[in-house]
This record gives sequence, C-alpha cells and structure tokens, in this order.
Amino acid sequence: MCPAPVLNQAQRGFIIPIGGGEDREKEMLIHTKFLALAGGENSDIVVVPTASQLDSTGPDYIDIFRSLGAEKVEFLPITSREDCDNPEYAAMLDRATGIFMTGGNQLRLSTILGGTLVAQKIRRRNAAGIPVAGTSAGASIMSEHMVAGGNGNAVPSGDGVSLAPGMGLTNAVVIDQHFTQRNRLGRLLSASSYNPFLIGLGIDEDTAAFIGPDDILEVVGSGTVTVVDAGAMTYSSMWQAGRHDALSLLGLKLDVLGEGCRYDLKNRHAYPPRDDKSGFCSLADIQNK
Repeated sequence: MCPAPVLNQAQRGFIIPIGGGEDREKEMLIHTKFLALAGGENSDIVVVPTASQLDSTGPDYIDIFRSLGAEKVEFLPITSREDCDNPEYAAMLDRATGIFMTGGNQLRLSTILGGTLVAQKIRRRNAAGIPVAGTSAGASIMSEHMVAGGNGNAVPSGDGVSLAPGMGLTNAVVIDQHFTQRNRLGRLLSASSYNPFLIGLGIDEDTAAFIGPDDILEVVGSGTVTVVDAGAMTYSSMWQAGRHDALSLLGLKLDVLGEGCRYDLKNRHAYPPRDDKSGFCSLADIQNK
C-alpha cells in the first residue's frame, strides 16, 4: 500500500513513530514538538487509543496534551470495525490538526482499522499536511509492512519476525519499537532481509523519529534510532533458511542515531546534529540538511 497521494500542491505532514515509554511527566519533548507541528495552542488533536484495551489510555493522552496547552483534544472510542464507519469520527479526523495513535497491540490496531473509513481518513489527512504520531504499536502500524511479532534476541533467523500489512503512511521503512529495551535487533535484521528496499528503523523508548515531507528523519528523545540499510547487501541466506536457522547477511549498513542526528531516507545517508563541530562530515553537508 503506497501513501495517499498529495493533492493540490499540498505538503505531506510529518510522520512521527515513537518507540514507546515516552516521558509523560517531565520535559515531554516528543509530545511538545508534535503539538507544535499540529498548531500549538490552537491545535485540534485526535487521539486513537484502539491498540490499547485500557479504558484510561484515551483520557490519559487528553490530559497530557491539555497540560501542554492544546486548545482541543478528543479521542476516538473505537473498539470494533463497526465503530470505524461512524460519520462523527470521520468528521473529527477531518478537522484535526494532529493525530496521535497510542500503544497497545499493533495487530489489534490493524485488524480493527485496516481498510476502514477511519484508516482512509488518517492516510488522507497526513497527505494533506497533518502530522501523525504513533507510539509503540501506533508506530509499527505506520509503515506499509508492519512488524507484527517475532523473537527478542540479537540474532536474525528464518522465523525471526512476522510481518503484516500496516497503514501505509510510508512505504520506505519498516519500524520496530522498544528496540534496545527488548533486544529487537535480530527481528529488525530479519525484516530487512526479506526486502532490502526497506530501511529498518529500530526506535528506543522515549525516542522518536520525526520524518518530514522531505524524507529527512530527525531524532528526538533520550535514546537512539538504529537504522538498518540492506540496500547494498551482497548476500542473504533468508531464502533458504529453515525456521530456526541463523541468517547470513553480508554488506549491511547500520547507523545508530542519537538526539539531533538526521537520516536522509532518499539518499540513505546519516548526518550528525546540526551544531556538531567534530568534523566527521563536511559543513556543506550539515548546511544542506
């Protein structure tokens, strides 16, 4: 599934996958930056808590965004596919200036939202310029190919990951979350080995990848984003591997990006923070990004 087309010379909105466990009490840098992109005090935020089965999830995020000064925050109480046909919910998404999908279970989220009016509205609103953020399960569903499950270890294997269709806000990456905390390098490597076109993003807790309309990703938060680029891979044993066999993957490129680092998804190149003077990349590179 490709991202919804951009119409009438609009600029696509930011896509903001968050690794889960984000700071909700202190500086709340990730939520603050998302809110700024959505209009700040004049924003109209719609929270989609469908991935969670906790009744408190939607109201909790309403409290978070109101504490940061959001003028209007609502949540969609969607628990079934039938709910997704509610015209009132479609109208809420039509007037939203920012959409936030919570954590929980990404398969619950995809099986309820997939192919519905609500999913269509989220895709089209992002194409029209509205930022869409998702944390944990809400991050995984953003990509066309969604990590649905897999093994928690550092070794890629034939059965290291299971994939399912996602929402398709982007078709350039495959996203995993709680990355370092749950030892998910192996399953991200397994996902990248299926199709080297995809760039793997492993996002730590309290960390977000702010992906702009220019396909430049910038890291915000206390952890890191691990980028797996299999585009230049010279050999993969995935096609012949047994279920539990360890994989051989040659020629992979891996970058680990901290706060302020950037990554160009089109050119597959990483850049240090803008104010870094270490000399590891040229001044021209920094200025151009």
